[in-house]
Amino acid sequence: MVGQLQISLSVDIVDATLTATFVFASRTILLSVISLLNEPNTFSPANVDASVMYRKWRDSKGKDREYVEIIRKQVLATKAEAERDGVKVPTTLAEYCVRTRAPAPDEGSDLFYDYCYDEDDVEGEDGDCCYDEDDSGNEES
Repeated sequence: MVGQLQISLSVDIVDATLTATFVFASRTILLSVISLLNEPNTFSPANVDASVMYRKWRDSKGKDREYVEIIRKQVLATKAEAERDGVKVPTTLAEYCVRTRAPAPDEGSDLFYDYCYDEDDVEGEDGDCCYDEDDSGNEES
């Protein structure tokens, strides 16, 4: 179908430790899509029909409007879908290039120990905050 986008990611199966670390922020994916739209690969396209339309548009110096109209309709549909889902899509360069701030050194924490350790706990107390003696594990109380 013309205009459908397929993103393929290759992962080395041998290095299974990497599979858990692949987290793609929506910003990264959007920037990749923008890059694809800005400089599409017309020599080995995933969508031949879209490639032909793009080349026709490019070669006509914008006079052939079929490609532009399909893109315009898809952008409007995507904006409406994002709005329905409560997603704020960046529309300006400044919004796309938001700089993140690294936490101050004293703000860092180890969430595991924060959860299972309370500073008021007295050493030698019986019990573990991560264990409930009343829970048999078989959904019976």
